[in-house]
Amino acid sequence: MDGGGTGMRPRLSLGQVVNMNVGFFGIQYSFGLQQGNMSPIYRYLGADEATLPLLWLAGPMTGLLVQPVVGALSDRTLSPRGRRTPYFLVGAVLCSLALLAMPFSRALWMAAGLLWILDAANNVTMEPYRAYVSDRLDPAQHAQGFLTQSAFTGLGQTLSYLTPSLLVGAGMNPDAVNDRGIPHITTLAFLMGAVFSVASILWSVRTTPELPLSAAERARIAALPRGAGAALREIADAIRAMPATMRQLAVMKLFQWYAMFCYWQYVVLALARTLYGTSDPQSAGFREAGLVNGQLGGFYNFVAFLSALAMVPLTRRLGARWVHAAALTAAGVGMWMLPSITDRAWLFLPMVGVGVAWGSMMGNPYVMLADAIPPARVGVYMG
Repeated sequence: MDGGGTGMRPRLSLGQVVNMNVGFFGIQYSFGLQQGNMSPIYRYLGADEATLPLLWLAGPMTGLLVQPVVGALSDRTLSPRGRRTPYFLVGAVLCSLALLAMPFSRALWMAAGLLWILDAANNVTMEPYRAYVSDRLDPAQHAQGFLTQSAFTGLGQTLSYLTPSLLVGAGMNPDAVNDRGIPHITTLAFLMGAVFSVASILWSVRTTPELPLSAAERARIAALPRGAGAALREIADAIRAMPATMRQLAVMKLFQWYAMFCYWQYVVLALARTLYGTSDPQSAGFREAGLVNGQLGGFYNFVAFLSALAMVPLTRRLGARWVHAAALTAAGVGMWMLPSITDRAWLFLPMVGVGVAWGSMMGNPYVMLADAIPPARVGVYMG
């Protein structure tokens, strides 16, 4: 069977598509912990609000640098476990180690450094994972595969956002903190993330191994030049030959990710002010704002989980671009409403729009991309 993307691939059952995407649960649980907790952790360790965007640079910078390099390397990898699997495993282990250390950060520089490691590890895992889905599925199943992946994004992040509130509901004290002011519920959530990161990846690797490459594809890859220099030249060549669809998507995604990072960096600080009238990171109101953000994040990610599943037939019928455009519009309306709401209950209304968009963001752009890129460059272009 040809696993290089040049022939027909076996059609997978729904259960098999689910199994191959379980690994995304752990990856996105980790990302959810970052999104919901890094700004509060930085504030607990003494950062002021103006420096938060600089401290958050790990995400966009590692994405910019790591994803295309790892994607290009995975396109050229020949190993007994396949092209993509070695990157899943290495990234998951590094991610778990960074998650274990993060809540024990002793200083701001330590938390910022660990975020760089954590985000790099997540990116080492995530982009070859997207290429693996494209490799493994017949094109007729791409929408199902990527939107199932998006559903696991919503499920993983729902649990990561809700974990602190669930721990409080189980009897933990939300005001109990360590000597650096980091709540114990945050510490336990990160320790759980370390377990989920490795366990979910191992599940997918064991249940849905990569397809073996054809002899012709192995020979083609074996003949390619090796090393970091060759990977960088491949990236440069790929940029020059980038399909028109991908260039158009890049503009959309620039604004899409700008909006989401603004939201993640400042939502807890905004909630602390609008709901509790405080900007003091050591106050009970600030910690409560973190719990509220977890509940809102859990809600919008659950909406994302449901909407990603609902989008499978919609995307097939209407096309990914129209579904995604409508979803982004819903998020824009929701974010526009958010700062003016002072009633906690009403905060869930704009989260519906954010959740629908988040479900689409993790799936529909990749549906549009998967059919527009050459199989030999799936890794680098997904990166």
